[in-house]
Amino acid sequence: MSSWPTEIRLSKDRRTLHVAFEDGVNFDLPAELLRVESPSAEVQGHHPTQKTIVPGKAAVEIMRVEPVGHYAVRLGFDDMHDTGIYAWDYLRELGEQAEDKMRAYEAALAEKGLSRERKR
Repeated sequence: MSSWPTEIRLSKDRRTLHVAFEDGVNFDLPAELLRVESPSAEVQGHHPTQKTIVPGKAAVEIMRVEPVGHYAVRLGFDDMHDTGIYAWDYLRELGEQAEDKMRAYEAALAEKGLSRERKR
């Protein structure tokens, strides 16, 4: 593990996780990105070809941020997903690659005829 957080704070609206690292780099990670890129097997599968594209999460909220040892946090979302364990390095990766990951996610949704918005 090369990244070590100095602060992890959930926004009041529960839609952004602020993560600051000891080298001064910090990120505001959208709940949607954290949910659709969850490191859980449910989302990532057990092989890159098994990744699940999760639609309808534009308005998802983070309900819980729980420490996991000294290396990660578990996030609980309002859609009841709570099996992803986000290691510090993974949070940093998400911050550094947020724009690219969101573009790829939006392209994957479009390819499958899905939307970021929840169906009503």
